[in-house]
Amino acid sequence: MAIYLIDSSALVKRYIKETGSAWVLGLFASTSHEFFIAAITSVEIVAAITRRARGRSISATDATMICNQLKSDLQTDYQIVEITESIITKGMVLAQTYGLRGYDAIQLAAGVAVNSLCITHNLPTVTFVSADNELNAAALGEGLVIENPNSHP
Repeated sequence: MAIYLIDSSALVKRYIKETGSAWVLGLFASTSHEFFIAAITSVEIVAAITRRARGRSISATDATMICNQLKSDLQTDYQIVEITESIITKGMVLAQTYGLRGYDAIQLAAGVAVNSLCITHNLPTVTFVSADNELNAAALGEGLVIENPNSHP
């Protein structure tokens, strides 16, 4: 079993075709993977999809269908990492340490939290999946294994 924490920059590729989408879709083709997302990820994806519709790079109809698919997938495909006080506290430390944007620091804090639980329970370590090079560098600094879907065109 492989365990992934997928941030919004990578997960959006499941819903909108861009570089790395085929690789992300391939992850979801396996039934032996567990997928975790921070609770904020869904908000970030809806915002990204809506902004694309407003910029007319996708149609409003497609945006609605994609958002509905995401909402459906949230019920079945992902383990949601709630944003707790300890994740916020860790996020503040990560933001200060690595100069991350706020939600990126929370994404990484969620990945660190899930990885710690995996280690505690003798499960495989988390692979942090992000298409953000700065965030990936910070994840490496925190000892996480990373995958950048943009490296798999």
